[in-house]
Amino acid sequence: MPPLDEFGRIRAWTEGRQSKKWMVEAGVTLGIGDDAAVVAGGTSATEWLLAMDTMVEEVHFLDATMSESDVGYKALAANISDIAAMGGTPKFALVSVSVPPAWNAERMKLLFDGLYECADKYQVAVIGGDTTSAPSHLVVAVTLMGFVEAGKAVRRDGARPGQSVFLTGPTGLSAGGLHGLLNNIGSIPARLAQAHQRPSPSVKAGRLLLETGWAASLNDVSDGVASEAWEIAEASGVRLLLKETLLPISGELASYALEHGIQPLDLVLYGGEDYVLLGTVDKQHEHSMKDRFRREGIPLFIIGEVEAGEPGVAIQSASGKVKPMDKRGYNHFSKG
Repeated sequence: MPPLDEFGRIRAWTEGRQSKKWMVEAGVTLGIGDDAAVVAGGTSATEWLLAMDTMVEEVHFLDATMSESDVGYKALAANISDIAAMGGTPKFALVSVSVPPAWNAERMKLLFDGLYECADKYQVAVIGGDTTSAPSHLVVAVTLMGFVEAGKAVRRDGARPGQSVFLTGPTGLSAGGLHGLLNNIGSIPARLAQAHQRPSPSVKAGRLLLETGWAASLNDVSDGVASEAWEIAEASGVRLLLKETLLPISGELASYALEHGIQPLDLVLYGGEDYVLLGTVDKQHEHSMKDRFRREGIPLFIIGEVEAGEPGVAIQSASGKVKPMDKRGYNHFSKG
């Protein structure tokens, strides 16, 4: 039996454990399989969004790439991005840390300095958690609760043939920053390092997309554009065609990639942790959407279209040649 990737393992561990009928009776609108779960809220007008992310030392971060406060900031920011991808507002956080001997009280204070800096910026209340010891590596796990208007959460499964595919910002910046930090490159552009160490979840863009109803489907770019596009394609039962000439590449990333012999398109498509939003929109809304995003000062790029066919993702080159895209991005259980 071939080894399972991250999502294959999730399915193997969870599928069929609890019936859909029982979940609905328990108040679950949407369970495992999207950026956040959606459950019955405190009022008839809202529902709760629940998300959880974990950061493990030497898997998600190293001393060479992130300071203690960066680790804390990013641990919360990753969760906020999941709430943003559903069009929600982040609200309450629970923080669990497993602390090894090398992480003394001062280092942990710096970590929580960064976490609270992110919490204050996005108006998240840190309300509890857990603390344990760990033998060798630090583990930070954050559970985040947010809220969304009842029945309005934007899901991955709404893409339909004829829609356009969009991004709410350039991608590849975080991957470029990680490359420079890992290789101790002193000339790394500040924007790339910032994108990796202190990412900006797209809460404003997510709320705008929900309030206008423009986004038919939505996903945050945590594991790379290719991987997130595949998730939308599979959830919606459609084919996404991305166009190479429409993919945004920032000037800083292009210059850095050229200087260091990297293909910028690889970083754009397969680098992760940019936390912009990838989604689909009916073509009739494109003009209004572009105009509103411009007025709000939020980047927006149309990068492809949705087609009928076997679920998957393809890319069209500048010459017009179309080739399938691998379902590739960051995978915790990949050996490659």
